[in-house]
Formats: sequence, structure tokens, C-alpha cells
Amino acid sequence: MTKRPKNVLVALGWYDHRLLRGIAAYAMEHHWHLAAHSIIHEKVIPWGWSGDGVLAWLASGDDLVQFVLSVKKPTVDFSLRRPHLPFAHVVQDHAKTGELVAEHFLERGLRRFCFYSDSENWSQVERGESFIHELARRGHECIWLRWETQDSQGATQNTWLRRRDWLLAFLKKSPKPLAVFAANGTLAVEVREICEAEGIHVPSQVAIVGIDDYLLSVGTANKTISGVDTNLERQGYEGAAILDRMMRGEKRPVKPVRIPPAGVIPRMSSDILSVEHEGVVLALRYIAENFTDPIGVDEVAEAACMSRRGLHQAFCEHVGCPPGEKIRSTRIQAAKQMLSETDDKIENIAKRCGYANLNTFFAAFRNVVGLTPAEFRKTARSP
Repeated sequence: MTKRPKNVLVALGWYDHRLLRGIAAYAMEHHWHLAAHSIIHEKVIPWGWSGDGVLAWLASGDDLVQFVLSVKKPTVDFSLRRPHLPFAHVVQDHAKTGELVAEHFLERGLRRFCFYSDSENWSQVERGESFIHELARRGHECIWLRWETQDSQGATQNTWLRRRDWLLAFLKKSPKPLAVFAANGTLAVEVREICEAEGIHVPSQVAIVGIDDYLLSVGTANKTISGVDTNLERQGYEGAAILDRMMRGEKRPVKPVRIPPAGVIPRMSSDILSVEHEGVVLALRYIAENFTDPIGVDEVAEAACMSRRGLHQAFCEHVGCPPGEKIRSTRIQAAKQMLSETDDKIENIAKRCGYANLNTFFAAFRNVVGLTPAEFRKTARSP
């Protein structure tokens, strides 16, 4: 007799394709039926649905919460907005996220820090508290820059214009270089846009890390902002696995299950090595802005107003490698990102990274990475 597949409802008040991909992977492996009336795009609640279990995100409307409570089935909630509900909770480890970003900035020699948030949402609070705590543990102070939607008299502020002026004033007056950890991808985009509009150089004056979430794509199709990979695919997969055990009779976990982030994805917005040498700072900025062209050490030395020999000595002392090696590493890092995140032809990537011909690019890439560009792309995209 064929065993009936589990009928699982996906009831999300919020959408991210990575979370769904993790759920779908587990469902395929275990031959689940994901209910046709699942709430993903259209927020039409399927009153009357009956099945075996529910995977939910219950941080928004009360009507969705009431529906999930009414079906009285094993449920996993991917949010912690309502921790009192009698469900298993599988959530991101926001504290670990804060620690990773602090480490990312410290590895680059940055010593001035800011956490930028616009909400008292529990996820933003956990990220900020952890970021500041980790920095304090390492002997550094951090400003928590909070945007309040209401003024001191309780009146709603003109959000966009006032917030822009308020944020710009802070960025202008802050000692540089400043490391900014934005509580989500949208805020990271906002910081980057203001810096670009006002001539504040990113990353040499302001380095930015956000959350590599769905909204990070808004205004940044070229993906220049460093972001934390929050590991949503694993969150979906682990949540489905816990629901499976609950549907087979196991008790739900009492404490929230925390899914650690996969890591920080370094991009141009935090590609900085903080140094005090003015000539080296100018040189690093020139490399970051011009590595896509066929520049060499002579052009970098001229931009830094230094002799070639003086630039070499200063780089070895302050950066830890010669300027030519820094140019190569910048190009290879950009190539790795493009190979991982785009379907662009390798020949085009070589040109976009400052290589005059494909053979030179292949030789340089293989020498640094140990793989050909095609081999690296295949490895980077393997599950």
C-alpha cells in the first residue's frame, strides 16, 4: 500500500525565494505535497484547509495568526515576533550576524563604528546589541544611530527628507574612516546613495555592510554593497525538517532554533584596509576606482603623488604587499564575485577586471585561486 504524502501548507506573511528553496528541497527529498492554497504571493487565507502541518511566518497580520491557530496542526514559525504562540520557532541567529560584521570590520583595521537602524524590530535590536557588544569586548566603542519616526512631541516626522538630512549630517561630521553596519539591505542602500550624492567616498571614508536580503537588489543591481548571507535556504530546510519530526509525533522544541549566517559577502563597499598614510590611502582609492582599466604601478604612484619606490615601501609597510600585488588581488576578487553571481561570459569578465586578453586573465586567476575561472564558477555554484 502506497503511503500518503504529507500535506503541508506554506503560510508566509513575507516572501523570499531562498527560504522557499530550502523548504522545497526538503519537500522533494521526503515526497511532501505542498498545498496548492499555500500563502506566498496572494495573501488569501484558505479557511477550511486541512492537512498535516504548517510552515509559517507570523510576524505580520493577526488574521493569518488566527487562521494558523485554528487549524490545530504542528506548526513551525520562521519568526519570533510572537514567541508566546504554541509553535516551534526556527529563526536567524541575529547575534551571530552582529559578531561576524564586527570581525569583518576589525580585520580591515577600522576603528570607528556605527550601527544604523530604523526600527525596534527584534531582529534589528539583536543585530545591533551583538555588534556593539562584540566591539566593546574587543575594546572599541560604537554609536547606535537610530532613526525615530516621531519627534520628541510625538508628531510624525517627514520621513524621507528629514531622515536624509539627519543621516547626511551625521556622516559628514563623523571622523573618518567610519564603518557603518546597516540593520538591513535597504538602509545600506540608503547610506551608499547619500555618500555618492554628497561626494563621501565609499569605502575609504565610509565602509558599509548591510544584510544581503531581498531588498538589497533595489537600486544596486551591480551588487556593490557587502552583505551578510543570512542562510535563509538552510533556515527553510531546517524548519521543514523540524516540522517533519513534529508530524511524526515528536514534541516541538521549547527554545527557538537559531540558524547561523553563512558569512559576510565582501563587496566594494567594505573593500578597505584602513591606514593612516595619506599616499597609501590615495593609492588604494585609485586602485578601487580604476582596476577595471589597464592600470599599472606607475599610474597608481602618480595618483598618490609618490615615487614608484616610495609607494612600494609604503605599501609593504602599511598594506603588507607591493602595489602591483594589490592591483592583482583587487581584480581577482572582483572576478570571483562576477563568476559567482552573474552569468556573464568569462571573456567579458576578464575585460571588466582590467585584463587586456583572456590568456593573461586565465594565468593570473589560476595562479592566485588554483582553479581556472570556469572551474571556480562551477565550484562556487555547486550546492
